[in-house]
Amino acid sequence: MPGGRGTHLDGEHGVLVIGLTGGIASGKTTASTWFAAQGIEIIDADEIARQVVEPGSDGLAAVVRQFGNRVLDEKGALDRAALRARVFADAADRRALEGILHPLIGARLRERLAAARGPYCILSVPLLFESRNLLALVHRTLVVDVPEPVQLTRLLQRDGSDAATASAMLAAQLDRESRLAQADDVVDNSATPEHLRAQLERLHSRYLQLAHDSAES
Repeated sequence: MPGGRGTHLDGEHGVLVIGLTGGIASGKTTASTWFAAQGIEIIDADEIARQVVEPGSDGLAAVVRQFGNRVLDEKGALDRAALRARVFADAADRRALEGILHPLIGARLRERLAAARGPYCILSVPLLFESRNLLALVHRTLVVDVPEPVQLTRLLQRDGSDAATASAMLAAQLDRESRLAQADDVVDNSATPEHLRAQLERLHSRYLQLAHDSAES
């Protein structure tokens, strides 16, 4: 198994943890939504990332100390577009932001995992393979994959980013080949929704069986 992960359940993880990842705009949310509809708990790093910088939070205060009030909107909330454009234009700024947010996000993810219930849960992390501490929390990885030109097109349509920012966002992530090489499971999201759903159905059955086998061992 890539990365040396296993499915034995230990004291820290009461349920099988599937690490869901993929390049930006690959369709991770679509996959998460499908798993959630099957009753599987989703622990979403993007959602937690938004929570740790809510108005009044220590996280937002730290971001403002680092980058100034220009990353706030007129209501005092984080202006994500402004911050995104800044950090993806400067690698040092991106590292500074990650240094602020990653410890906060990681601590909250661990709290959620400790409380997770069910046969298995999904830990959705966009930069899972780039975050070794978070990768250590999962038993198995699932990559949602699309070709990079499809990513770029979807990103431009979804976020309204300019081409330069969108390309920088793609370049900041692990390249597609490296991501696929480390994956335990891969689903292709470049075709129809029905094609994706059929792949997820097969994996859901497999994960249920793995969870059962792990609990029995």
